[in-house]
Amino acid sequence: METVGDESAGGGAFAGDGVFDGLVEEAMAALPAEVTERLDNVAFFIADDPPPEAPSILGLYEGIALTERDAAYGFVPPDTITLFKNPLIACARDEDELYEQIYITIVHEVAHHHGIDDDELHELGWG
Repeated sequence: METVGDESAGGGAFAGDGVFDGLVEEAMAALPAEVTERLDNVAFFIADDPPPEAPSILGLYEGIALTERDAAYGFVPPDTITLFKNPLIACARDEDELYEQIYITIVHEVAHHHGIDDDELHELGWG
C-alpha cells in the first residue's frame, strides 16, 4: 500500500478524469515488459478515495501474491490493484508530478502482486 507524503504540495485543479485516466494509461504502458508479462489474474481499478479506515493511501493491492500461490490456486477472483485518484492528485503540483506519483504507486502495488512487502520496497527506494 502506497501512502501519501506531503499533501500540502498539491492542489490538483489541473487533472480532470480524462487527464487522470490518460496518465494512468501512460504509466501502465511505461512499465517494463518483464513486469507486465508476469502479471497474472490481476485487475486494475481507479477509485476516487481510499477506504475511511486508511485515508492516507494512494493505492492498494488485494489478493494472493504470486509467491504465495501453489498448485491448488485456481478458480479465484482476480487480485485487484486500486489507485485512489483524489489523494494522488492532492499530492502533485502539476501533471508531471502526478504522472510520476501514479507510476510510483503502480510499481509499488505491482510489487506486492509479485510478493514484495513494504519493508523491502522501502529498502529498494519504492516505499
